Amino acid sequence: MIDAHVHLWLSQRGEVNGLPVYNLGEGRSQFGSEVRQMMPPYMTDGVNSAERLLANMNFSQIGGAVVTQEYIDGPQDEYLRDVRRAWPDRFRVCALYMEKGLPCTSGMDGIKLCGGRMKDQDLTHHEDVFRLADDQDMFIAIDMADGDAQTGSLREMAQQFPKLRIAIGHFGMVTVPGWEEQIRLARLPNVYVESGGITWLYNSEYYPYPSAVRAILAARDICGMDKLMWGSDYPRTMTAITYRMSWDFVAKSPLMTDEEKHLFLHENAHGFYRFGAFPELPFIHHMAE
Repeated sequence: MIDAHVHLWLSQRGEVNGLPVYNLGEGRSQFGSEVRQMMPPYMTDGVNSAERLLANMNFSQIGGAVVTQEYIDGPQDEYLRDVRRAWPDRFRVCALYMEKGLPCTSGMDGIKLCGGRMKDQDLTHHEDVFRLADDQDMFIAIDMADGDAQTGSLREMAQQFPKLRIAIGHFGMVTVPGWEEQIRLARLPNVYVESGGITWLYNSEYYPYPSAVRAILAARDICGMDKLMWGSDYPRTMTAITYRMSWDFVAKSPLMTDEEKHLFLHENAHGFYRFGAFPELPFIHHMAE
């Protein structure tokens, strides 16, 4: 399986609404004006490393992961280049676009746009970053503003650069009215949708997230299962569930066929992010079984 939405950092140094985000220990972060449990509490040193993620991936039989970025973590480009060099078969990584000129894309596979956090949310005003990704045969990963606020401008960019691979994150912010408009963009040949954060968005319902499964099926009916990809939003969602729980609610659902599960959990992301072969990852029984 492939996880299309994870985060990594050695040191969190971001911001939210102009206020700092930084580690406080025991998995907690100062998140602007409040304290949030940013990671599981046993990650006591605030380090969200590739080695820790790989341990989770190996136990959960996840072959590859796509490391996206967020303003609240701060730019992690330098560390992600090291991760990509160390484990080229397991990771794809994104440079972070900060509206301060074009990012350095050396050693990167894609460029992350935090669309909903941009000061200028008209994506046509950021044409240069789309052109850069297109010229270098990279992908764009974007978490969009709620509803249809940016769908028109992203459609324009996707049509202007028809060979540019674009992945919409957070499943279109599925619990917010108008989310279907983001999913409809995946009717375009070069646009896909990944589900990073879907367990966060349905956190009040909790595992096994029946409404999340129904949302996946609703999106399937809009754009086709071949345009949808699974993502966990590790490590933030791991404050509520285990890594294995972030995908097995899909694997255990009787509402999806085996072929649909294979497309969602593996096949679509394998082609979109251009992964190769993965190591064999045997199933390991845990001590509670």
